[in-house]
Amino acid sequence: MSEGSKGSSLAFGQVVIGPPGSGKTTYCHGMQEFMGRIGRKVTVVNLDPANKVMPYQCSVDIAELITLPDVMENLKLGPNGGLIYCMEYLEANFDWLQEKLAAFRGHYYLFDCPGQVELYTHHDALKNVFAQLAKWNFRLAAVHLVDSHYCTDPGKFISVLCTSLSTMLHVELPHVNVLSKMDLIEQYGKLAFNLDYYTEVLDLSYLVDHLASDPFFRNYRRLNEKLVEVIEDYSLVSFVPLNVQDKESMRQVMQAVDKANGYSFGDQEHRSLEALMSAAVGADFHFTSTLAVQEKYVQSQDKAVAEEVMDL
Repeated sequence: MSEGSKGSSLAFGQVVIGPPGSGKTTYCHGMQEFMGRIGRKVTVVNLDPANKVMPYQCSVDIAELITLPDVMENLKLGPNGGLIYCMEYLEANFDWLQEKLAAFRGHYYLFDCPGQVELYTHHDALKNVFAQLAKWNFRLAAVHLVDSHYCTDPGKFISVLCTSLSTMLHVELPHVNVLSKMDLIEQYGKLAFNLDYYTEVLDLSYLVDHLASDPFFRNYRRLNEKLVEVIEDYSLVSFVPLNVQDKESMRQVMQAVDKANGYSFGDQEHRSLEALMSAAVGADFHFTSTLAVQEKYVQSQDKAVAEEVMDL
């Protein structure tokens, strides 16, 4: 994987990014197992120096180079400053990363990244790491995980949309935004709209109107309208729903990422995928249908329309 060598083979993978608690490490574990079952050789690379517990099989770990606790103790930095220092240190030691990755030629790579949002919206260290990987003939897609419970709060959802848009523009990679933990979404409250409204990011004026019913947000209606205009003007943000324990949901995310980074799998993998999708329920997957939430809201919306017609 020498820099600039056009003859070297392509390597495909995902950089898994998103705020703390969005499920990045769980996603890497689930995707490693899912891809392994269809015959794809997967290497997981931990780039989070604060990651102590890794449920997946980690092939390359940044902890061999630097750790956040050591930086905080030796340089007297806080967790945010420490993470930025670690990423800058990684950027300054590309040779270490290149040597580690070279041992896994022919594999599909999952990069488990830190959870500090500023690293993807303002700071350039990780962006430069991704750019360097591209020079080594890596074809990567960014998988940006967002906790689906933000859909239950219109104000937070607008904030998530702004963060997702900023991340897409700053990271400069093919991007797949994912609403994670779909199986837990209703524990945080009832959705105001059909799930498609949030995944496809439809007419956001309805969301602004919904916010206006809150006395606190009523004073900021003009600000929310301008934020919504920015999001809609770029027309880039949409989401794929994800439940890691649902094989159909995992397949949809995997295929969206494969389309984004240009990965094309062979006949053998295609047959393995079909066999997995048609297999009986096993102990490792609960197969809770992510679409059940969507269907519920579609049905409830149809029922409400029917009731209105009857009233007329």
